[in-house]
Amino acid sequence: MYEWNETVQLMVDWVERHLTEDPSLLNMSKQLGYSPYYCSRQFNAITGTTLRDYIWTRKVSRAALELRDTDERVLDIAIKYGFSSQEAFTRAFVRAFGVTPYVYRRAPKPIPLAMRVEVFSPYHYFMKERDQMDQGQMQQVEVRKEFIQAHKFIGIWDISSQNYGQFWENGHSCDDICGVLESMSHQVLPGHLVQMAGWFYDKGLKGYLYGIPVPADYQGEVPDGMECREIPESEYLVFYYPPFDYLKENGTVMEMVEQKAWNFDPTSMGYEWDEDIKQDYQRHFAEGYGYAVLRPVKKLV
Repeated sequence: MYEWNETVQLMVDWVERHLTEDPSLLNMSKQLGYSPYYCSRQFNAITGTTLRDYIWTRKVSRAALELRDTDERVLDIAIKYGFSSQEAFTRAFVRAFGVTPYVYRRAPKPIPLAMRVEVFSPYHYFMKERDQMDQGQMQQVEVRKEFIQAHKFIGIWDISSQNYGQFWENGHSCDDICGVLESMSHQVLPGHLVQMAGWFYDKGLKGYLYGIPVPADYQGEVPDGMECREIPESEYLVFYYPPFDYLKENGTVMEMVEQKAWNFDPTSMGYEWDEDIKQDYQRHFAEGYGYAVLRPVKKLV
């Protein structure tokens, strides 16, 4: 039932590897062993967009990051991503982001980058494999301390959502929000993941947040629909699981980490929870970082 989710994810992977090589439907279908017609139809059915449009938006988005992060000439970037001329690239850039490449390079601002599509999830994996993991083979959740300096957090605080899934089901566009935040990745507080989530507390209620941490002196633009809040310095207890296989282990890892985080007694390490900082953080990058829940603490007096 979910074979096409997996196949479409292979299409996405192939496109990402060949964005600067003018990827074609014919070449991709040959690599995957399906007809161009079936590849095109199933990609559209599962992602909600045509393969042609997906490739176009990914090309212009990757080009935007190179404008921001490199000194390559605009013409060279345009040619690298398959645009016939600098003028064609400029038209595409304005169509996508409402600003010319030159203006964006001089003063990068939050723009809605098109994110890589993910259509084959741990849910699909488990439905396909129907296998049960042996938790006895899993590593133990680590508990360690980390100091986080005073900073600002740009994002959305939604009191009506309590977790990641509810947040995106509650009227927030994952593609739009993640794309805009990705365009601000160069502003992220050093040593942190580009995008973070977590929980916050307001008058006895618990909500969910999503955004990016930036330095305390950040004075740049705040995207429409988002807030910028000041977060004081604090020590945190970090409940951490090292990099793992996202498809096979994500659900189990998250459950292990969160059970540890919500049931841990900080006095065993000489701390108590810091109730003045009314939010906890979540770091989630399975293959690169792992998974962690961060809860602010202060030393016992």
